[in-house]
Formats: sequence, C-alpha cells, structure tokens
Amino acid sequence: MTQDFLVEIGTEELPPKALKTLATAFAEQLTAELATLELSHAEVSWYAAPRRLAVRVNQLVAQQADKVVEKRGPALSAAFDEAGNASKAAQGWARGLGIDVADAEHLETDKGAWLLYKQLQKGAATVSLLPDVVQQALARLPIAKPMRWGSSDAQFIRPVHTVIMLYGNDVVPATILGREAGRHSYGHRFHAPDLVAIDHADQYLAVLKDAYVVADFNERKDYIAEHVAKTAADMQATALMDNDLLEEVTSLVEWPVVLVGEFEQRFLQVPSEPLISTMKDNQKYIPLQNKQGELLNQFIFITNITSKDPQQIISGNEKVVRPRLADAEFFFRTDQKTKLADRLASLETVLFQKQLGTLAEKSVRISTLAEAVAGMIGANTADAARAGLLSKTDLMTDMVGEFPEVQGIMGMHYARLDGENEAVALALNEQYMPRFSGDALPAQLESCAVAIADKMDTLVGIFGIGQAPKGDKDPFALRRAAIGALRIMVEKQLPLDLVQLIGQSQATFSDKLSCPTVSEDVLEFMLGRFRAWYQEQGYPVDVIQAVLARRPTSPADFDRRVKAVAEFRNLDAAAALAAANKRVANILAKVDGAIADSVKSELLTEVAEQALYQAIQAEQQYQATAPSYTESLAHLAAMRDVIDSFFDQVMVNADDIAVRQNRQALLKQLRALFLQVADISLLQS
Repeated sequence: MTQDFLVEIGTEELPPKALKTLATAFAEQLTAELATLELSHAEVSWYAAPRRLAVRVNQLVAQQADKVVEKRGPALSAAFDEAGNASKAAQGWARGLGIDVADAEHLETDKGAWLLYKQLQKGAATVSLLPDVVQQALARLPIAKPMRWGSSDAQFIRPVHTVIMLYGNDVVPATILGREAGRHSYGHRFHAPDLVAIDHADQYLAVLKDAYVVADFNERKDYIAEHVAKTAADMQATALMDNDLLEEVTSLVEWPVVLVGEFEQRFLQVPSEPLISTMKDNQKYIPLQNKQGELLNQFIFITNITSKDPQQIISGNEKVVRPRLADAEFFFRTDQKTKLADRLASLETVLFQKQLGTLAEKSVRISTLAEAVAGMIGANTADAARAGLLSKTDLMTDMVGEFPEVQGIMGMHYARLDGENEAVALALNEQYMPRFSGDALPAQLESCAVAIADKMDTLVGIFGIGQAPKGDKDPFALRRAAIGALRIMVEKQLPLDLVQLIGQSQATFSDKLSCPTVSEDVLEFMLGRFRAWYQEQGYPVDVIQAVLARRPTSPADFDRRVKAVAEFRNLDAAAALAAANKRVANILAKVDGAIADSVKSELLTEVAEQALYQAIQAEQQYQATAPSYTESLAHLAAMRDVIDSFFDQVMVNADDIAVRQNRQALLKQLRALFLQVADISLLQS
C-alpha cells in the first residue's frame, strides 16, 4: 500500500534570495530522513512560493517492512560456567530481550562463538513516523537567524501560520512549529485571501492554482522567462535578465503578471550601468536594450496581481523608479564638476589597511608596479602608470558611493569626460577583471598591467603583515586575487615571472612590511592556486605535481608545461619512462657524495650503456633547440627502448668503483633530460 505524502509550511513572506535554497534543502533533508527509516517511495518534489515551503513524496509506503534484527550476546566462554549453567551476564542479556537463555542460538565464527537471538521487528506505520521526519528535516534547514513569534517557543525563518500534513487524503496528526497540522492553506493574499482545503495530497498544485497561487517554483520561473522574452521580442528589444534576477523575481510573486513601464528619455544621458544597476538591484525590474545594445527608456516588471486596470500598477511602478533614476542623474552631473585627478588628495582620507596605509599610498604603489609590468609585456608604460594612479579615484565619487557595484565602470566614463587617453579610461574599468570565476579578462595590455599590479599589491601587502588566509576565512579575497592575476598571465601568455613581480611589489612598500618570509609565502600561495585551478579544468593531479616539482615561476611557462606533460602522459611510452625515471631517482638518491657531471666514454664497456650514452648526447643536442615542451617530451619518449635495454642488461652498482661512478654520472645526465620540463617520475601509470 502506498499513498502520496504532502507537507506544507505556510508562513509570512520568506526571504526571496533564500527561498529556493530552503525549499531544496527541505526536500533533501526529508528524503534523507525517509531513507534512514527505510521508507521507500517514488519521486520527491519541492514547491516554494513567497508564503510557503512544501514537499510532496509520491507513492510513500504505508508501513516499514518487517525485519529480523540479530542481537549478539556474551561470548560462550563467558555465558556458561563449567557445569553448563548460564552466567549472570547471559541471564541479564536474555532478560533484557524478554527471553530465556535457552531460546538463544549460538553464533560461531573464525573469531569465536557468541550467544545470538534473532528477533522479528515489526515495521512501524508510516503515519506514526512522519511527524518526527518533518521535525528533523525542518531542524536541519540552513537558517542563520531563526525567529520567534507570539508566546510560542517555536523558531523558524519567518512566523508560521499553517501546516499541512496529508498522507493521501488523511491528515497526519502532528504539531509542527507550534501549529497543529491540518489540510488548509491560504490562497493569494488579495485574490483569494481565505483558507482553502486540500482534500488529497495530489490535489495540492491544482487547488492552489485555483486560489491564484502557482506553488511550483520552476513553473513560475519558466512562465516569467517565457513571457519576459516574448514581451521584449514584441518590442524588438532584448531583456537584461540574468538567472539570479529571474530567480529572485520568481521568489517574490505567487501569481506572476508581466507588465511594461517607462521613464523619461532624459535619464538615458546618464551612463547605462548605474541605471541598469538600480533597476535590477533596487527595484527588481528588467531593463531593455535595443538591437544596437543601447538602453531603452522602458523596462519590464513582474507584479503579483491581476488588475482590471493594469495602468494603475504601471504608473505606480514608474513613480517608484523615477527618484532612483533622478538620484543617478544628479550624482552624474555633480561628479563631473571634479576631475578624477583632482580627487587624488581625497584618497588620503581613506584607509586601505591600517599597517599598509591609505588608498592614496596604494594608488602610488599600483602606478609604480603597473609601469614596470607594462614595460615587461610591451604595453604603454605612461598610460599604465597614469591608470594605476587614478585607479581608485572613482571610489570618491557620489555615484560609486551610492552604487558600489559600478566602481571602475564610472571611473572609465569619468576619465573619458576628463579627456584622459582611451587606454587609461579603459584600464580604470578593466583593472577589476576578472571579477568572478569565468569572467572576461582585460582586453588591452595596459589594463592587464594595472590589474596585475593591483592584485599583486594586495597579495604582497597582506601577506607582508602576516594576515594570510586561514581555513575558509579570506577577508581580503586573496585567493580570488591570486587566481585573477594568474589567469591574466596564463591566458594572455604574458612573459612575467612571479619572483620578479613579488620582489618589485615588495620594494614599493618601503618599510611597511613586517613578515620576513613574505616573498616565499606569496610565491607558495600562488603556486598552490595552480593545483586547484588545473584540477578544475580536469588535469590529473600527478601531472600538476610533476610540474610543481620543478617550481616554474612564470605562469605562462607553467601552463605550457602542464599541457605538454598531460599530452605526454597519454603516450604509450609514458608509463614505462615514468617508472624508469623513478628507478633512476631512487638509485641516485642512495649515492653517497657528489656524482660527476661528465661521463667518461672509455669506461662504457657494455653495448647497452654505450647506446644510452649516444642517445643522451643526441637528445641533449635536440633539446637545446626543441621548439616546444610538447615536442621535447614527445622526442624523449623515443628513448624508451634504449633505456629499457640499459636496465635489462647493465648493472649500475658494479663492483668496479670507477665503472659504478661512471654509470651513476650517465644516469644523472638522463635524469636531467627528463627534469627539463617536469619531474616525469611522479606520473602514475
């Protein structure tokens, strides 16, 4: 026998950004509890709307299956005395089970013998277990700050008004979060404000939809996405709606209705980014662009009510957004009265970090390092230095003060209005790239120089005062800064060396740094980021370790080595060569004293060792001019047979000391060949 099970927690409006997380967690935790109790079922569905979380379990069994539980007692040696009488231990064990010792079986294994009783455990009725299942699932929801309400001791993310628990068409008796479970839920706050009855668990969605509530989160989301796209297409426009905004809007409405509003054309004289920001972040509106990518003075919004006069709702939303746009317009006009260069002095009033000084000091350091980096990568040094100096000035504008998310972007716009070079203006925006994982990189080299300088300044500075990240705590986002700098250097294939960069950045701090190992610490930290980064891209761990063992400090060079070793690893000869290299490394590690660099050819008496010597000499000549790491390793792979022959036919640790030392020198040269790109001996077969 099976029935569908439904549980709904009816609440005050839930936090929209947490709604989906709470709903999915509720379903996952409830499913886990059912699994623990061995209650089988079919599909589990979760539902979420602004005033409710719900889970439906299809075809949930009516009762746990009966099962035999084995209860092991004392060892036979302790269960009976010499006369065969049951000991006190055996009697106590039997009494606890409600049986006589004579009722027990004997369990004999290769480890000994024990008393054993097999007890039939009747399965409990599912309905009797469900209240605790729900309680446990709710207790494990990710709620940072639970609330209390009224005089109840119950706690939840928002006050609870109703609880539905239905097994088929029967109410499951329970008190959950201070509310007695029933079959009633509230409909739409305005269209159907009264309680509605759910007669059966499988009627939940249909009954609520009749009450103007689309309880299925994904159904609402799909509806909104489809109708926003259609509305925009009808206007020959593109809707600027990312998934985060779509899910937040979905979490705000029970009965979505798509409408279009507009604002005065004059607001479009303000750069589009702050307008888009305030519409999306503050109002949850969906901005529109034309085919040329220009912002339109129209927007789409989602209302939670079907109105007989939708123009009233449209007008209301237009009135709400107008002051926000007017603020952006005012800030834009006011900010233009002071050039970015004239804001440098104001940076002296803002502390970057107590021991590292102000933003003004950081800007000077960025400028100095950006100029040096630009020279290394062939960028315009003057533009990079200028952009570095102005890099934080837009933080002092009213616009960025009101809309922090447009930092850098407004710097770019204001720099253009100030008459700065286009490279300088673009660098003020691109200095923050990549802003997040997978984000675009700076487009121009001057921007790369400033972005790298900014990130290295933060890394060296914070490490230099002994505040490296610990565990999952990273208040200065040093991991993101390191990955961002490495991505720029690798993906742009910039000829930069971390040791040199760290040293030059360190020099810009004068005497502010107190940690004596800052250069080693930052280098180790950045090399450590490579491991996680390449693993995310699917590279085997042994490939990354093989390259890390050589500690290449040029990120672009590191990348070329990883890709070459990954390709080499797929060759047929790779496993044999890796094993041979491991053997060579072990032999050389056991040698006492120094090993000669040169090989005496006259001491090579075996054909196999002469062949290896000649192959090494030829390979050394090739490797000196090898066009790439990939071709270098592929060429080395051709030595497999001659290496195998050497180990099959030659005894390295010969009795003759001179011969032995000469063969060790030969292996040292072989090892050096295979260490040029990576430590091949670390590759796993």
